[in-house]
Amino acid sequence: WIRELASVCQRRAWQVNDELIDYFYFMLGHQKSALPSFTHPELLETALTHRSALNEPKASGTSVKESNERLEFLGDAVLELVVTRQLFEQFPDEDEGKLTVLRSALVRTETLSEIAAEIGLGEKLYLSHGEEASGGRTNPSLLADTFEALLGALYLDQGFGVVEQFLIAHLLPRLPLIQEKGLYKDAKSKLQEVVQAKGLSAPEYFLLKAEGPDHAKQFKVAVRIAGKIAGEGVGSSKQLAQQQAAAQALALFEKKADLV
Repeated sequence: WIRELASVCQRRAWQVNDELIDYFYFMLGHQKSALPSFTHPELLETALTHRSALNEPKASGTSVKESNERLEFLGDAVLELVVTRQLFEQFPDEDEGKLTVLRSALVRTETLSEIAAEIGLGEKLYLSHGEEASGGRTNPSLLADTFEALLGALYLDQGFGVVEQFLIAHLLPRLPLIQEKGLYKDAKSKLQEVVQAKGLSAPEYFLLKAEGPDHAKQFKVAVRIAGKIAGEGVGSSKQLAQQQAAAQALALFEKKADLV
């Protein structure tokens, strides 16, 4: 994605500031770099401690008595404030609605988990044997939660300004690519735009099946365009399944000039 972002900047003739240049060098040369330095290392250890590790302290290697969930709660709030402030200052002419969707794109699980992986959070997590065996170190949701916990710990350790600079270096450079590719739009909205541009009828979503107990039901949904199944998705709600189906249909549109 780094090359894509550089290409976007070149195509749009955007001014590449020192922070973005520093970030490129950081990502290209130090993709697995160390985490931020902490004056209170126990905060970092807590941020890296998944709740499953507390059941196996010796095996997991953690020495703290608390999981990272409270730090995640704090980090989520700090993250939202930093991103909100940055967007507010960078886009003085945009309305609340546009700023909100841009913020959502920046702080979504996929984006945060990518950054977490890039700075090596997964490798440093304290997990139980079972959580590790089930792929916890690469689980996007777990990585995103840990990244937020890291922000909470960094805030307590060094304050708001340090967290803001950390996010300016690691998160905000993704914004041009998000705008260029329209990643701030949800998959259903993007699919609707693509279909309309091609003069096709609106996508139709329908339920294929629902299975599992009420507290853990899974829905499988398909999307039909011009009479053909263009994508399928599975999720814990019909809305999530529809988003997955739309994303699959978008991927199909990218590979093929048309579906008809």
